[in-house]
Amino acid sequence: MTFRAVLLLACLAVAACQRSEPEKTQGMVIEEVAGPQDGGAISTAPVKVAPVKAEGTGQVRKAIRDIVRPEPAAEPHNPWAAPLELSAGAASISCELDYVERGDGDVLTAFDRDALKAALAPCESGGVARLRYKGKVTAEFGTLVERVTDVADALDIRKRVLDIDSAGGQVEDAIQAGDFIAESRWTIWVREGAICHSACVFILTAGDTRMVAGQVGIHRIIRMSSTATTRAELNAELRVVYERVRDYLERNGAATAVADLMMAVPNRSLRLLTTEELELYGLDGVNPAQDDLDRLRLMRKCGEDFVSRRDSFVRAFDKRCKTPDTELDALNACGLKLRTDFGFPDQACPSESPLSEFDRDTATLEPPSGEQGAQSVSKAGPQKRRSDS
Repeated sequence: MTFRAVLLLACLAVAACQRSEPEKTQGMVIEEVAGPQDGGAISTAPVKVAPVKAEGTGQVRKAIRDIVRPEPAAEPHNPWAAPLELSAGAASISCELDYVERGDGDVLTAFDRDALKAALAPCESGGVARLRYKGKVTAEFGTLVERVTDVADALDIRKRVLDIDSAGGQVEDAIQAGDFIAESRWTIWVREGAICHSACVFILTAGDTRMVAGQVGIHRIIRMSSTATTRAELNAELRVVYERVRDYLERNGAATAVADLMMAVPNRSLRLLTTEELELYGLDGVNPAQDDLDRLRLMRKCGEDFVSRRDSFVRAFDKRCKTPDTELDALNACGLKLRTDFGFPDQACPSESPLSEFDRDTATLEPPSGEQGAQSVSKAGPQKRRSDS
């Protein structure tokens, strides 16, 4: 074999190696998934597509907005009106945030008011409840969250964590559930080993605070009920659906660019979002839309000094605690130790203090001190993922 031939084979081998991992060249991870009907981001709601002349992208988007936004007022929704069964998932309730040592509680088998009240009653004294859900995002899931919220309100349980593990489901159901969650003060967890793919991302978007240690992935929405026979007809339907998605993301504090990213990933593939992308698109940490609202509310309730100290704590937390590859249990411990430097938990507003979901009986709360305060939550939250893949 000549030297030229050997050199050519070597070059081909290098090229083959480079092609085997193209998704890692710019921090993007693409995975193949099973049939999208097994989870995914599925849209089945009917859409109205108006004929639009080729007058430019701006005219097309205006026509779509005219279709999407004017909707008749919905009838008052009663989540208790019909029997509930979770045919596509399983749920449990725990009063503890330490799932490593305490587990997730007993699996719920009944979802009437009395059954949920019995499950949540032990959480009343501590004021904290964690709903663990593993399964598809469906209308039944949304009803479950509404019922749990209703009972938690009645028991004055104000700290709620939705601990979710889902491959996705129905887009319209996810948006409806997300809008409810956004008004109901939920923290969302995607803990290590868990996933939040496709339509589940809309649930993640809705949380007041999002704690992510597992995988978050997106791909293209699939129209399961479409009657389109051409690519142009299908794209016209999808434009309407994606405009609804953009409106939803915008009102819940996430970047509308997420919708554009979804469009670019085939629904049989999955793009896993990196830690940097989750932060960039507003899908991790404090919800920016809720943070703006909280500043106004806390100014009225707790005073200007409280808000000033809270802002200073957030800046210090980002600088001192948020380092690359920090596990979330260590992050929480760092935050709990740091907050004492800024006078938290605040005796006048203990339940509004940073990381108050880890406190118990906030009416008589004593601030933790030193290592004891840090160790008190060493296993209380999801652990930081060690890689984005």
